[in-house]
Amino acid sequence: MKIFNTLTRQKEEFVPLEEGKVKMYVCGPTVYNLIHIGNARPMIIFDTVRRYLEYKGYEVNYVSNFTDVDDKIIKKAIEEGVSAEEISQRYIEECKKDMAGMNVKPATTHPQATQEIDGMISMIQTLVDKGYAYAVADGTVYFRVKKFKEYGKLSHKNLDDLQSGFRALQVSGEDQKEDPLDFVLWKPKKEGEPYWTSPWCDGRPGWHIECSVMSKKYLGDEIDIHAGGEDLIFPHHENEIAQSECCNDKIFARYWMHNAFLNIDNRKMSKSLGNFRTVREISEQYDLQVLRFFMLNAHYRSPLNFSADLMESSKNALERITEAGGRLKDRKEKASAVELTEAEEKLLAEAEGYVKKFEEAMEDDFNTADALAAVFELVKFANTNVTEESSAAFAEGILEILVKLCDVLGLAAVKKEEILDKEIEDLIAERQEARKAKNFARADEIRDELLAKGIILKDTREGVKWKRA
Repeated sequence: MKIFNTLTRQKEEFVPLEEGKVKMYVCGPTVYNLIHIGNARPMIIFDTVRRYLEYKGYEVNYVSNFTDVDDKIIKKAIEEGVSAEEISQRYIEECKKDMAGMNVKPATTHPQATQEIDGMISMIQTLVDKGYAYAVADGTVYFRVKKFKEYGKLSHKNLDDLQSGFRALQVSGEDQKEDPLDFVLWKPKKEGEPYWTSPWCDGRPGWHIECSVMSKKYLGDEIDIHAGGEDLIFPHHENEIAQSECCNDKIFARYWMHNAFLNIDNRKMSKSLGNFRTVREISEQYDLQVLRFFMLNAHYRSPLNFSADLMESSKNALERITEAGGRLKDRKEKASAVELTEAEEKLLAEAEGYVKKFEEAMEDDFNTADALAAVFELVKFANTNVTEESSAAFAEGILEILVKLCDVLGLAAVKKEEILDKEIEDLIAERQEARKAKNFARADEIRDELLAKGIILKDTREGVKWKRA
């Protein structure tokens, strides 16, 4: 299995730190609003990477954080006259609904920044003690970039070039930093902001430190894969490397994966251009399985353009898969013959060739576009060879292959009837009561239990509904 490593800018054979296990960290969203489709791309892509690793038999410890303290969260809280915690918890809940709609599996751990402050203070103190960080008069703590000789190795940026970009700041002499390149680890509180007590001042952490700390706590000093959008390469991931490697004296991550940008109608998505699209808005027009299919129908390192026409094409293409699955299920149930014929045994062996094509595509840097092409070849094969005269065993064998490949991609190959048994209904009712009581921890537990049972949330204009994935 080969992965394109941003660090080395080449495809490398994947060799985990521990045989049979993968430690994977994916940077999550800042929760101040509903997630947009730009957030959705890494969620879907790296969920699919995880699914394939699990399909290959790896035990994957998958950690993805929520940044729940940030200037944007604080700004929204002030605007609404509520606490920053209320804003972040609200949008964590909304984010999880959208993730469930996109069939993104819950992470092994979803840490929140505000729950890991002690670890951040501890890591910053270690960096200060080692001489990699320093505090200034107002209590701000900075990281000494030039003391880490390998700074820039991920983004392949030259320190001299970075330095020249800060020339005006250097000349002014107004900054407290020793060097314009140094970045914030801890900053003093401002009026009305949430804050925590630290050895340097009452304040809160800088953004970059949280991922270093959460990765260390839940995965260890060294991890296999660190992933996120390409906009995080510099400075966020570059700074994570500097903090983690200086603190732990070990290589932070062996493989770095980054997905390319998403544009809207060939233009960068932004609120100012009026082309900003949330996942929730998309769900009002399409089943979010369509959005997932759309995201997977291109290689993750290729720029992706979102448009109404492409979404319609994705909807139609996904319907071809689900209709093929439905026909196979129907023919399996209605077949008069049960056992495989000799000819069908040969055809079933031939169908396994599409599994091999699928795996070859996924093992070449998770090429989901080519993997989907293999799925469509299987669909064509099924439509041609599974007839009314076919045995139940043959239809079932082809269906199992189709479902297996689609499960890896997080796509439902067969539409299931939306019938919920009493156990499921009781869990849903309990979750609703927990939410009313503001017992969000229990509500989250129940949601994750429902997801594990194949039940997902779908938001409609009539309200929230549960259905089978």
